[in-house]
Formats: sequence, structure tokens, C-alpha cells
Amino acid sequence: MYSRILVPLDGSDTAALGLSEALALARELRSTLLLHVVNEFPMLVEMAAVSSVTEIHEGLIKFGTELLAKASRDATAAGVPCETLLHEMVSGRVGDVIAEQARARDCRLIVMGTHGRRGVSRLVMGSDAEIAVRCAPVPVLLVRQQGAPA
Repeated sequence: MYSRILVPLDGSDTAALGLSEALALARELRSTLLLHVVNEFPMLVEMAAVSSVTEIHEGLIKFGTELLAKASRDATAAGVPCETLLHEMVSGRVGDVIAEQARARDCRLIVMGTHGRRGVSRLVMGSDAEIAVRCAPVPVLLVRQQGAPA
């Protein structure tokens, strides 16, 4: 049914909850996980001094690589096969990239954490999860942090 599950990761607690749920689901369904990190390099470059651009870029790559390695170890420990993908975003919205990767990688489900923001905070912060739900070619399972607004 869900032979390939895309799990977007960003290092947040909510993404870790999404990974945990995806691992349990994948183990039960004998699915393969595609662990996915998006580095938003251009946005950070705009906020940085020119001399630190290379340093920021290297730091983002290192962070993403380490995050994928840890998640991959977690999947292996749970007996779940996985693939990893570090995607450097050059433009657009993270939610759109998630939907595009689900399509391109033949994923059947997306599992991701969400902060459950509402009102002004959602308007200001945006919602990658909401964009993914609206744009994804496959079902999206959102895992909300305990105590997040309903």
C-alpha cells in the first residue's frame, strides 16, 4: 500500500516525531523510507555577510548530512530500509519541494511533523506542512507535537 514513504527532516522536534511515526508505520507495512532534508541556502545568504557565505553553505551541508546519517541509523536500528536525499533549495517553498520529491521519487505517502500553528503565528511563520498537503500527489500524514493547538 505505502511501499515508499517520504519523511522530510529539518532537525526540529516535530520532524523527529514525524520520523518516529514513519518508522513505526514502515516497519509494520514493510515500506522503504526516503529521508529528505531541504537546505534553504539562498535565504540565509541574503542575511549573511559575503565573507561568510561559503562557511554558511558548508555548515548547512554538514548539518543536513549529519541529520540524514542519524535518521538513517535510527531506521536501520528499527529494521526499516531507507534512502537519503539532501536537497539544496534554490528557490520556491519547502512544501512545494516536498511535494515534487514525493512525485519524482515515486513515494506513496508523506509523513511529516507539524507545529500546529494557527492564526497570526501561522500567517507569519507560514506552514510547510499545509503547502505539502495542498500540493502533494499522495496522502500526507501530519504528526503534531503533544500540546500543540487543535
